[in-house]
Amino acid sequence: MESTLASREIDAAEYVQRVYESVVMKNQHETEYLQAVKEILDTLSPILAAHPEYIESGILERIVEPERVVMFRVPWVDDAGRVQVNRGYRVQFNSALGPYKGGLRFHPSVSASIIKFLGFEQIFKNSLTGQPIGGGKGGSDFDPKGKSDQEIMRFTQSFMTELYKYLGQDTDVPAGDIGVGAREIGYMFGQYKRIRGAHEAGVLTGKGIGYGGSLARKEATGYGCVYFVNEMLQAKGLSFEDKTVIVSGSGNVSIYAMKKAQEFGARVVACSDSNGYIYDPEGIQLDTVIQLKEVERRRISDYVKFHPHAVYTEGCSGIWSIPCDIALPCATQNEIDEQAAKVLVQNGVKAIGEGANMPSTLEAIHIFHTNGVLFGPAKAANAGGVAVSSLEMSQNSMRLAWTFEEVDAKLHMIMKNIYESCEAAAKEYGHEGNLLVGANIAGFKKVADAMMAQGIV
Repeated sequence: MESTLASREIDAAEYVQRVYESVVMKNQHETEYLQAVKEILDTLSPILAAHPEYIESGILERIVEPERVVMFRVPWVDDAGRVQVNRGYRVQFNSALGPYKGGLRFHPSVSASIIKFLGFEQIFKNSLTGQPIGGGKGGSDFDPKGKSDQEIMRFTQSFMTELYKYLGQDTDVPAGDIGVGAREIGYMFGQYKRIRGAHEAGVLTGKGIGYGGSLARKEATGYGCVYFVNEMLQAKGLSFEDKTVIVSGSGNVSIYAMKKAQEFGARVVACSDSNGYIYDPEGIQLDTVIQLKEVERRRISDYVKFHPHAVYTEGCSGIWSIPCDIALPCATQNEIDEQAAKVLVQNGVKAIGEGANMPSTLEAIHIFHTNGVLFGPAKAANAGGVAVSSLEMSQNSMRLAWTFEEVDAKLHMIMKNIYESCEAAAKEYGHEGNLLVGANIAGFKKVADAMMAQGIV
């Protein structure tokens, strides 16, 4: 019996390798997408060996191909009257579990590879939430930094004038991501409503509270990350209490991860933005960060003007050299590489919670696992935002609004369930304690079963 299972696992591993090689051939220059595919496929051999019907039905071959990829130009006029042109994307990756759901990212780095990696990850992340939502992602290489409100409005209106054709509250429901906050969502919702002539509140999430948004949505990804890490710590008899924490980034995810970590008794000593990072050994004063980043839209370097004992350092990568017990990478993809992981381990890090999408390279993840560092992978730890986006959709459908406490309680339970699903799947398929394997298998199985039930589509 054991030899038969071992043989099946060898066959499954060979099958996975063939599928990955095919993906490489078709997407040779899309490095981020290939990284995301490899990270997931490398962990699926145990479940494929146990369920050969997935191989026979070509589930992997189908799941790595988006159902639809849309790319379009976005012309707009800047404040000087000059015509500017950006590129827009929407990848509708998988709808087996429900309408496509995933954010819009506005950043100069946005490309087909970035959007495909984010959309692919979103399939499994959304599956883990237990909500009826499929995976998608979109965005543009537009940079909102330094732009006036009028320029951002003109760009987002042009962007939505093309994108609206592919959206609908039962078809595809975007949200925000890097560079897309309440302001941008508001402008896009207004343009969608103007074109369609209907107030379809469920077509975008992350909206303002006054026109269909959900309380706790802004806090959800950061809170959710900390809730997940807390479950991970408690399983080992640990907690956030009196721990030193580093959080990269200073946007919504980072701010509310810091807030919840502080509420759990941690001392958060560092955060960053795209220019550099601050280190405050006395503990980050979150009110100052919120004022700078959410109210005044200033750089994190200005923190030291209010707290002269803190230190600002240009460049982001050095933040991981600060000794800490818990690291929460909440900024962007691949911000922790192999060298940064080694430094974190040398400095005694006990746990990593990925608040951003794929913030650790494959080499970094290997370093964490081989050194016994607790590792909360992004598709699990980062799922709180999309979970509450789904709750926003539910409130829109029912034409009601839940209190902050109600939404937060649902979020907390969803993150607890995600942790338990990851832990259980890892144990069932022979990788007890490896939450990355558990998250990938648990997310994959639900989608695969739905695809099997729906036939070859």
